[in-house]
Amino acid sequence: MGIFQALGLELAGLSAGLFAGALAWFAVRCVLTGFFSVDQSERAVKVRFGRAVRLAGEPTTRTGPVSEGLARADEDRYVYPQVEVIPPGGPYFKWPWERVVKVSVATQTLNMAYDPESSEANEGGTVLEAVTKDQLNTGLSGQIRYRVSEQNLYAYLFAVKNPIAHVMGYFISILRERIASFEAPPPVAEEGTVQAVEATAVSGVSINDLRKNMRDLNEHMLRESRGSLSRYGIVLDASLITGIDPPPEVDSALAAINTAHNHVSSDISLAQAAADQKIVQSHRAVELETLKAQAEVEPLVAMSAQLSLLKQSGPGALEAYLRNIRLGLFSKASQVVMGVKP
Repeated sequence: MGIFQALGLELAGLSAGLFAGALAWFAVRCVLTGFFSVDQSERAVKVRFGRAVRLAGEPTTRTGPVSEGLARADEDRYVYPQVEVIPPGGPYFKWPWERVVKVSVATQTLNMAYDPESSEANEGGTVLEAVTKDQLNTGLSGQIRYRVSEQNLYAYLFAVKNPIAHVMGYFISILRERIASFEAPPPVAEEGTVQAVEATAVSGVSINDLRKNMRDLNEHMLRESRGSLSRYGIVLDASLITGIDPPPEVDSALAAINTAHNHVSSDISLAQAAADQKIVQSHRAVELETLKAQAEVEPLVAMSAQLSLLKQSGPGALEAYLRNIRLGLFSKASQVVMGVKP
């Protein structure tokens, strides 16, 4: 009987110890480690039982601004659920069966030749090769700026295994297609001007066309890459293509073409400047002669006006004026020769 009583006491103490340990574990697991915070440059998503927490009603990216950059053929392919995004701040609480996934939404910069899966590709991630329409293998250098969009975090965190690799491949494919089919817009300039010569002196050389229209190329890449948001949850903020280098075997020939083009442009500029200077000088000479003629005519016009007024004063006013003029001339003359009527 005493043995059973002792066992009962031991079992009761063991049960109390297990209960106290479970309470302690629950307090540590849920209370102490259940709180978290989100930095200003981060966003967070809760995963509950292996499933990302959706918004109420479980909307998708099919409707809304996320799918604007997609082609109609891809709208059904890239449809992702809208998840509940936890904004910066805290503290927030999570249960033991929940997991928090954080991601940085700060703008980042990458070399456009960067390959996330192979560090040796594209000459160590420094130069990207592309073929032009005239079959020249050019080397492109530049950067892209991107950021993770909180409008489509599901695609970035859960749908795509390596989103950066997909985005770089997407961007490079668009860029190479544009380089291969690029044609310079027709020049808008009057025939015979310097602008017209500069536009046609190196026509047909695709590298020169690309270099002169680098801004248009960057803007085209930014427009065509809008689909990265709905595809991979990444927004491309800027495409900064800074260099387009020809292959070494045609570098000297291209340099000679550009030198001749610069020489022709310089000669035409000098000739046009000299012609403009002569035109300005001619305008000034005409103005001077016009002023001289006006200065000579002005006294005659004034005298004619005075004589008209004198004639209107009376019948003998004009003869009296002429007599006074003759007397003034006679007083100033040393000799007078007068004709005598027969």
